[in-house]
Amino acid sequence: MTASFERLVLYLNPTIVLLLGWLLFGRRATAKQWIAMAVSYSGVLLVFGHELQIAGPDVVLGAALVFGSALSYAVYLVYSGEEVKRLGSMRLTGLATSVACGLCIAQFLVLRPVSVALTVAPEVIWLSLLNATLCTFAPVLMIMMAIERVGSTLTAQTGMLGPMSTILMGVWLLGEPFTVWVAAGTVLVLTGVWLLARWR
Repeated sequence: MTASFERLVLYLNPTIVLLLGWLLFGRRATAKQWIAMAVSYSGVLLVFGHELQIAGPDVVLGAALVFGSALSYAVYLVYSGEEVKRLGSMRLTGLATSVACGLCIAQFLVLRPVSVALTVAPEVIWLSLLNATLCTFAPVLMIMMAIERVGSTLTAQTGMLGPMSTILMGVWLLGEPFTVWVAAGTVLVLTGVWLLARWR
C-alpha cells in the first residue's frame, strides 16, 4: 500500500466528521453534501481497485487500518467540538495531552524496565521535549482553538492540507509513482472535499 493511497483514505476525514455529526447528533446532511461525499469516496475506490490489482489482498488490511485511523480521529474531532464549547480550548488541550502522556508513560513501564529510562542520552531527551511541545501540544492546541471558532467540520476540511503535502513528499522523497490512477483519485477526493466546503 503506497503512502499516496493512505493519504487519500485520510482525505475522507471531513466526510466522516459529517456522517458522525448526522449519526450521533442528528445534524442533517443536505443532498449536495451527500453528492460531495459520493464524489470523494468514488476517488478512493478508484485508487483502491488499482492498488488491489498491484499489491494484492494486503491492501485490504492496510486500507482498513488507515480508515480506522481516520475514523478514530473523526470521532475525536466531533466530540472535541462538543466538549470545547463546555471546557474551552486550553482546558481541553491540557486534559487531552495529560491523558495521552499518562498512557505513553504507562506503556513504557509495561514494556521496558525503569532502568532503561535512566540510560537515555541527553540528545534524545531534548528531541523528545521538542517533539512533545512543537509536534504534539502546539498542534493539538491550535486544532482545539480552530474547533472552538469554526467548528469540527471546517477544521477537518482545512486539515486536508497535511495529506496533500504527504502525497507530494511520497513522490519526491520516497520515489513513489504518481500514476494516472492516483492523480484521478486525488482529483475526485479533493473535488468532493471542495464541494463539501462550498455547499456547507
